[in-house]
Amino acid sequence: MSTTRLLGAGVLASVTLVALAITITISAAAPTYAGPLAATSGNCESLTSLALPGVKITAAQTVAAGAFSVTGAARPNPVFKQLPEFCRVAATLAPSSDSHIEMELWLPAQNWNGKFLAVGNGGWAGNIVINDIATGLSKGYAAASNDTGHQDAGAEFATHPEKVIDFGYRAMHEMTVRSKAIVQALYHRAPQLSYYQGCSTGGRQGLMEAQRYPDDFDAIVVGAPVNNQVRLNVSQTALQVEMLKDPSRIVPPNKVTLFANAVMTACDANDGVKDNIISDPHACKFDPGTLMCKAGDAADCLTAPQVASARQLYSPVKSKKGETVYPGRMPGVEAGWAARIPTAGTPMNPLWGDMPRYVGHRDANWDVMSFD
Repeated sequence: MSTTRLLGAGVLASVTLVALAITITISAAAPTYAGPLAATSGNCESLTSLALPGVKITAAQTVAAGAFSVTGAARPNPVFKQLPEFCRVAATLAPSSDSHIEMELWLPAQNWNGKFLAVGNGGWAGNIVINDIATGLSKGYAAASNDTGHQDAGAEFATHPEKVIDFGYRAMHEMTVRSKAIVQALYHRAPQLSYYQGCSTGGRQGLMEAQRYPDDFDAIVVGAPVNNQVRLNVSQTALQVEMLKDPSRIVPPNKVTLFANAVMTACDANDGVKDNIISDPHACKFDPGTLMCKAGDAADCLTAPQVASARQLYSPVKSKKGETVYPGRMPGVEAGWAARIPTAGTPMNPLWGDMPRYVGHRDANWDVMSFD
């Protein structure tokens, strides 16, 4: 039996969340906490000989306090220098014959808080999120992340059905189950509580965990979930294709700012408080047509094709039969729209275009500009 509560951001780790939708599911009964713990005589390096089903532990190494670094990092995370001594475990998981999931689990050598934290990914994943593991470790957690079963930044992996399953939900579950076993082996006790935290793709991963594997975690923090991912990505593909087919519809960054500021001016105070936040987007009825240039083009207005793009932002994406594929965006999203607008002459952003190309057609040569 469980209860669901809505809480603010940053419950477990320090992250920036946009378009929040945070849910925490808390189990009804939690074991009693006995205080900070240290690794026992089952020392870190001996974990390489630990035998777990479908798991190959590739490294288990004690890292001295403040000694961790990432080779070639342009901006080293300042948290690294503040980390305590810890046991860094790397493993490869193979729940299917076509799976290759790489993960890392960092465990405090001293003052473990008795809890396990799994962190989510972003975009198409393809990497272990070292910064988020480090943040969890700095707060006393045994923390883990995985690459979801592939090492590329796009969705080329999706031509392999088993790898789609790993990305979709299996990698996070497998990592969680195996991490708890490794925690047990090092500390000779299971985690008192297990938490999950993720944003964007990580938010979707959290929702999948809650639905498919509710026993994995005692609490799940979901931020800005990419849900429903197939339809959301396809809707972005539709918006980008329209602009790439007709570059006159591309809205440059300065005009996105103009658009965003106009919406804020028109709707900010609708909730009774002027605070640069549109708290009630449903009450905002802004028409981008009010920004239409009177003649020609200028920096302080939108051309007719640019107005069409701005209006399309608010419109649901529909199939030829009129079925809503994905709802339109709400007023207040305009400032974040800049990151979604393509540049003339550039290919489709793989964050969107790879969904129909690889997950849908499973064809690297399929032309995303043929999307209809």
